[in-house]
Amino acid sequence: MRTLILSDIHANLTALKSVLADAGPFDQVWCLGDIVGYGPDPNECVTLIQSLSPLKCVKGNHDAAILGEIDLRVFNYEARDSLLWLRNKLEPQHLQWLNTLEERLVFDDVTMVHGSPRNPIWEYLMDTVSAGENMSAFSTQLCFVGHTHVPGVFQFNDDKIGSTDYYAMTDGSEFIPENKVIINPGSVGQPRDNDPRSSYVVFDNQTNRFEFHRVKYNIEQVQKRILAAGLPRRHASRLENGW
Repeated sequence: MRTLILSDIHANLTALKSVLADAGPFDQVWCLGDIVGYGPDPNECVTLIQSLSPLKCVKGNHDAAILGEIDLRVFNYEARDSLLWLRNKLEPQHLQWLNTLEERLVFDDVTMVHGSPRNPIWEYLMDTVSAGENMSAFSTQLCFVGHTHVPGVFQFNDDKIGSTDYYAMTDGSEFIPENKVIINPGSVGQPRDNDPRSSYVVFDNQTNRFEFHRVKYNIEQVQKRILAAGLPRRHASRLENGW
């Protein structure tokens, strides 16, 4: 079975379509949240994600914020402007669907969250210290997170007195877990690892192999829609360099 793993689409329909075209046939989709926020296509992205079946999806911090579950004042002013714009843009049926999403899903040997297993909505796992502290917060072998917009793997290491190793993942990287792991597929709609291409992962459960992929999309087209919508200019400019 081939599972397509996505995160941080951030209302970038052009990027999402490019990922779906590039991924080829898949049997199911796991989405790690932040379908909306930053980008110009929130309704279209929710509609497209909803159409993918079978789908498992968790709630991200931007999804939670538009539902009123997070105070907008905790966001930087540009992200806050985007969320305020989104309040008047997101259609009621899409808001209702986002409200059905859980913060955490656990099934088989998999845990899915947006931020971290101990703080599913908000914590960023940026280093081996915070990742190591989170290893006891889930009981499955596999944990999937997003939020940082950076693809990579943290793996628990029994040989180093319970330490955690980090593996940066680039286009074409493959990973087979040997221990408890936290896997981040990177961002579809707003990469932040200095590579502007959309990032995603395909998991083959027969080989237990995770394949990391990048795909180009029409960034200029998205930038034009961001500016035409009156969204912050920085949300457009950062796309071309992946930061």
